Amino acid sequence: MIFWQRADKIAETLRRCCEIFFMDLINIILNIDVYLAQIVNAFGAFSYVILFAVIFAETGLVFTPFLPGDSLIFAAGAITAISSLNIYILFAVLFLAAFLGDTANYFIGEFFGKKLSGKINQKYLTRTEEFYQKYGGMTIFLARFVPIIRTFAPFVAGLGKMNYRKFVSYNAAGGFVWTALFTFSGYFLGNIPQIKENFSIVIMAIILISIMPILFEFIKNKKAK
Repeated sequence: MIFWQRADKIAETLRRCCEIFFMDLINIILNIDVYLAQIVNAFGAFSYVILFAVIFAETGLVFTPFLPGDSLIFAAGAITAISSLNIYILFAVLFLAAFLGDTANYFIGEFFGKKLSGKINQKYLTRTEEFYQKYGGMTIFLARFVPIIRTFAPFVAGLGKMNYRKFVSYNAAGGFVWTALFTFSGYFLGNIPQIKENFSIVIMAIILISIMPILFEFIKNKKAK
């Protein structure tokens, strides 16, 4: 009886921790411009390193697909317009992080894919494999614009022994277009008064637009079944 009471308390504690985590995560997403501004004010040029680390992890580590990508890059571009950061250095740092992240993920898939595949959510892998079946090598380029798929596409490419030269070309092109689009969009649009006053709504719109392809494929598969 005592055991089950303790188990219930542990379960309740975990549930509350999860609620707090997701509430904090939503709060950070909705106010990402505020948090990023605080980081830039506190760390100055070291903010480049922090942004590099987040984008590298989001694209390069199989177990961190939940990290912000599109919204963070857009917000970083917007913050650059009103801070000490340089837009061109920022773009170079983010592009390098995206390129090296996918490259690292490719080699993780090539050397450790079989060992890790059983520990990864199979729905993510299945969805990524469907992308490959539909778009072939272009998946590496297109996946840049689709959260979750973005993280698993290079992993599956390495696991499937995709030709490395072909992978590098798609990786470089996709990373360049992705980071350029969101960095400079944030820089030029993020500080327009109307957008600045509704920045949280813009960030949420970017997130929703990013996941629309996944929702579309999900609905299509449900109808097919």
